Amino acid sequence: MQVTIRKAAPQDEKRWGELFDGYCRFYEREPSAELNRHTWARIMDEASPIHAIVAESGGRVVGIANYVVHEHTLHLTPACYLADLFVDPAQRGGGTGRALIEAMYDKAETAGASRAHWLTQTSNAQARIPHDQLADDTGSMQKGSAHV
Repeated sequence: MQVTIRKAAPQDEKRWGELFDGYCRFYEREPSAELNRHTWARIMDEASPIHAIVAESGGRVVGIANYVVHEHTLHLTPACYLADLFVDPAQRGGGTGRALIEAMYDKAETAGASRAHWLTQTSNAQARIPHDQLADDTGSMQKGSAHV
């Protein structure tokens, strides 16, 4: 399957929302129209540190990656955090996730980031394949998260 990776555009909002809802369900979160509107508005705001890229195949968006360029305390340059990555279940296994991660690396480099990082559930074997192939093992482990 041939995919094209590009910056998310206003016309992608509906399909981005469908895929973001799938991402939320995968992580056992109830999708929220309010959250989608808020997140999409930040993605579309050029002044926001939140960005999105999409994978398109056959004229249809089949994957999304939302990332945040942020300041970093251990480097003089920013870092890039891959916040959300989701590929349409019917499109998985064809390299779309890997293409999105590689494109995010390019975006991070363009933004002057010194590093890119993300978290993946250890139980998500399918998603870990591109992550494990493309990332250095830092020896760090996240045990959980807390809502404040």
